[in-house]
Amino acid sequence: MPINRRDFLKFSAGAGLLAGAGVDSAVAATEKPPQLPKDAVGILYDATLCIGCMACMVNCKRTNAEPGGALYHREAEGQVPYEYPESGDAIYDAPLRLSGKTLCIIKAYRAEGDAVEPDAPHSSFIKQHCLHCIDPPCVSVCPVRALQKQSDTGIVTYNKHRCFGCRYCQVACPFGIPQFEWEKASPSIVKCQLCNHRLAQGKFSACCEFCPTGASIFGPVEELREEAKRRLALKPGDTYNYQVQHVDGRQRTEKVVSRYVDHIYGMDEAGGTQYLFLAGVEFNKLGFNPHISNEIYPRLTWSYISQVPALIGTLLVVGTVTRLVTQRIEKNKDANQKSTDEADAS
Repeated sequence: MPINRRDFLKFSAGAGLLAGAGVDSAVAATEKPPQLPKDAVGILYDATLCIGCMACMVNCKRTNAEPGGALYHREAEGQVPYEYPESGDAIYDAPLRLSGKTLCIIKAYRAEGDAVEPDAPHSSFIKQHCLHCIDPPCVSVCPVRALQKQSDTGIVTYNKHRCFGCRYCQVACPFGIPQFEWEKASPSIVKCQLCNHRLAQGKFSACCEFCPTGASIFGPVEELREEAKRRLALKPGDTYNYQVQHVDGRQRTEKVVSRYVDHIYGMDEAGGTQYLFLAGVEFNKLGFNPHISNEIYPRLTWSYISQVPALIGTLLVVGTVTRLVTQRIEKNKDANQKSTDEADAS
């Protein structure tokens, strides 16, 4: 396809903006990491209380398909984006992994043979969605600020009107959370936004509101941290009044305490997250990457990813110049051939 001078300048300017945005983000990533916002909210998930009912998954899809939700699309208003739309029923919609249609998923672990210690749980459920890092790598690498961490709640939100589909966030996220809508002509990045649209209505995350056992509870992160520490101090076999839906304790249910792994996942991983986990099974058996460190990940990811915009810009300019030179050679060749033909004809 011919590329004129105007296209060349436009493409070069675009490449320069992309590279410039990358440099700005790289510089920002080397600054002092932000602290947990004063009013930060999050989720505490206790795998020992989860029964795998998947009410969180069904209601996550339903509420996020509403206007303002992370799964809402104007052209599909009123439709819930099931993975298996032919069934048309949420009861039979059982996605295998996070995707452009699934923000939250429940997975199961079951030990084989003698794979666990005596008296340790042989099975567990685990709930997966965005952890809302205190210093999110996805935000640091986004060259157009489509992903932003809210200064008040700390929720990592996404603006699809800014995004141009570079997918740097997918590369940078140590937890593999952001998903891409491959099947759409105008795709977006999809991830849990902690039901940010419901907070504006005085509500909270649907996965917590509709959890019948209190496996997922919503609330201020500082209070969730304290609650997680209290639970770790409990003795297996004792009873405890577990909160349901929200950490404020308006609803509680008394249950026998199970054995916990002595670790609060998300307290320090990747510099800390606003989604915290408790479990009775080692986290590496529940699908968590054991190589995720406590480092602030933007400091690590940008040593590599910051080079990508410059590389794209260089390749774009080199490719455009090569195309222009090739066109000039072809024109000269055609002109010489035409002169030769005219000379032979005369």
